Amino acid sequence: MRQELLSLPKGLAEEVSKNLVMVARLIDEEPEQAYAYSRIALRLASRVAAVREAAGFAAYATQKYSEALAEFRAAKRMTGSVELWPVMADCERGLGRPERALAMAGEPEVQKLDKAGQVEMRLVAAGARRDQGQLEAAIVTLQSPELASSSVQPWTARLRYAYADALLAAGREDEAREWFAKTLEADKDGATDASDRLAEMDGVEFVDASVDLSDLEEDEDEDDDEGEDAAEIAAAERASDVAEYYDEDDEEYEPLEQSAADSDADADVDVEDDKA
Repeated sequence: MRQELLSLPKGLAEEVSKNLVMVARLIDEEPEQAYAYSRIALRLASRVAAVREAAGFAAYATQKYSEALAEFRAAKRMTGSVELWPVMADCERGLGRPERALAMAGEPEVQKLDKAGQVEMRLVAAGARRDQGQLEAAIVTLQSPELASSSVQPWTARLRYAYADALLAAGREDEAREWFAKTLEADKDGATDASDRLAEMDGVEFVDASVDLSDLEEDEDEDDDEGEDAAEIAAAERASDVAEYYDEDDEEYEPLEQSAADSDADADVDVEDDKA
């Protein structure tokens, strides 16, 4: 990419570079913002293949598959590289054309891909099979030497995860649990949610630790208020009972414990009587 940018005037190259850096920085967490930066870079340098590729990935991240596919095709024409072939096929899936993705999986370009690219193409093809409701075919598509290998490669976790997910969709839960566990072994960076899927299969529920403590305090205050209201109601009911059933001639009657307010009121009455 650096070499491509050197073909631009210095000031323009710096401006384009800044926008591409922002695309790379934001594409995972803020894809819409990354897309906005990619459009700026595209307006500034649409003849640079790296810019077209970055614009394609930003559009892809925001599910603008038609736009992404156009940018990837442009980048491929400019470079002659087949590196983007799998993601181009996945754009076809995003556009609701799984049959085109499967056709691309059988093209000679796939043989020119490196190992990572071929695994990615296999994942896309399996996804296309699932799009067509062919679960068993998707499972077979994912069965490969790369899946069976015990060595962990950058693509291992995603490949195992896709296989486990397909098995689960096909109702093969025991096998799916086994492969989700194998995914977890390979997923050192937490790129998949294999641990959550395993917990879900085992019926484990997690408490959200992100709950705002202030919300909990408000709930406790509400509970306290409700408790106080209930106590006041109970006291009022007891007072009502005393007023209704109290017999002054009953020597065995033991009045209920008075509240502080009632005691103060009685004291005021006694004072008035003494003055009188």
